[in-house]
Amino acid sequence: MLTFACPDLRVRTLTGLTVHAAPSYDHGFMKLIIAIIKPYRLDEVKTALQELGVQGLTVTEASGYGRQRGHTEVYRGAEYQVDLVPKVRIEVVVDDADADAVTDAIVQAARTGKIGDGKVWMLPVETVVRVRTGERGPDAL
Repeated sequence: MLTFACPDLRVRTLTGLTVHAAPSYDHGFMKLIIAIIKPYRLDEVKTALQELGVQGLTVTEASGYGRQRGHTEVYRGAEYQVDLVPKVRIEVVVDDADADAVTDAIVQAARTGKIGDGKVWMLPVETVVRVRTGERGPDAL
């Protein structure tokens, strides 16, 4: 029997061989959730994540643009184009079972209903290691 990691736990059959999927380190699956939001919505997002029991997150200042391609501002009577809009990037690693709830909480807390509210996406995480203790997987979160 061959064992390999894959995004789900379904049994797969390839050319007559039965292949059982198994999570790395037998700890389960995790997701990295990345959100790009308006800076003034950060406190609301942090509160929503704390209410869900999220233990930690990383916040980074970011700038960029989406469909709006920046915006026009006026400073001392002069109009100028701002090509890169200030944003905040939030990164949080959660257990796979919690990923949808965490994503929904971020979206609800960050939403203003206006252009430029941001984006949220998820990526699979093979493992996490807590540097201090060497713990791996969800225990390291």
